Amino acid sequence: MFQGLINALPGGISQGLMWAILALGVYVTYKILDFADLTVDGSLATGGCVAIVLTAAKVHPILAIIVAFFAGALAGIITALLNTKLKIPAILSGILTMSALFSINKIILGKRANVSASPKLTIIGRLANLFGMSSSGLDRNILTIGLCVILLAGIIAFLYWFFGTEWGSSIRATGNNQTMATAQGINTDRAKIIALAMSNGLAALSGAVISQYQFSGDVNMASGTIVIGLASVVIGQLVVGERGSFWVRLVGVVLGSLIYRLIFALAVQIGLDPDNLKLISSIIIVIALCIPTIKQKFFSNHKVGGEKNNA
Repeated sequence: MFQGLINALPGGISQGLMWAILALGVYVTYKILDFADLTVDGSLATGGCVAIVLTAAKVHPILAIIVAFFAGALAGIITALLNTKLKIPAILSGILTMSALFSINKIILGKRANVSASPKLTIIGRLANLFGMSSSGLDRNILTIGLCVILLAGIIAFLYWFFGTEWGSSIRATGNNQTMATAQGINTDRAKIIALAMSNGLAALSGAVISQYQFSGDVNMASGTIVIGLASVVIGQLVVGERGSFWVRLVGVVLGSLIYRLIFALAVQIGLDPDNLKLISSIIIVIALCIPTIKQKFFSNHKVGGEKNNA
C-alpha cells in the first residue's frame, strides 16, 4: 500500500494543483466577498468544454485557455447581474446560471456528452514535444505540475496586487459589511460583478487545464466542484490560519487543495470504493469545519478548569 501511495503522489499533486486554481476562485467569493456562489459547478465545465473544442479545432491551446477563462468570467457576470439587478438571492442566482450552463456546455460540445483532442494538440503535448518528454504517464504529471506552479504563482501574485487596489478594497469592504460599504459610497454592485467574474474565470481556467491534461472535455466534469473548492479553502484555512498575511492565506488555499487530493489518493490506496469519494469529501469538510469549534471549547474548558484549580 505504501508503495502504491508513493506511485500515486505525482498524479495526486498534479490533480491538487489543477483544482487549486478553482479553489482560489472559490476563495474570492466564499471568503472575501461572502457570496454563496454555485455557478462554479457549471463554469468549470464550460472552461473545459470551450478549451477542448478549440484545441480539437487546432486553435493554439494557450489561446483556447484564455478564451475559456473569459467564458467562465461571462458566466460569473450573469450570476452577478441576476443578483444585483434582478434582486434574485445569491444562492438561487448561482443555481439558475449553473443549470443553464449544463445545456450551454452540451451545445459547445456539439450536442455530444464529451469531446476529445489529439494529445499533440494540447498544451501538455506541446510542452512534451518542446522538452522531449512523453505526454503520458509520469512525464505528463511532471509537465502538468510545472505548468500549474507557474499559473498559480501568477494568479497569487495578481490577486495579492489586485486586492490592494481601490477596486479590490471595495470588494473586501462589500464582503465585510455591504451596508457600511454602500454608506461609504462604494458601488457594491460593481464589486460583486468583478468578484464573480474573477471567481468563475478562475474556475473555467481550472477546467481548461484539466481538459488539456485529460485530452478531453465532458459536460459532467464539474460534478461536485463547489465541494472540492470549499474543502480546499477550509483545509487551507486550518493549515495557515486566518491571521497571516493575505498571500500566505492564498498559498494556504493551494496547500488545502493538495492535501485534499492526497487524502483522496490515500483513500483509494487503502481500498475505499471510488464511488464513495463524495461521501468522503463531505466528511472531510465537516471535520475541517468542526476543528476550530472543538479547539475553542477545549481551550475554554481547560482555561476554566485551570482557574478553578488556582482558586
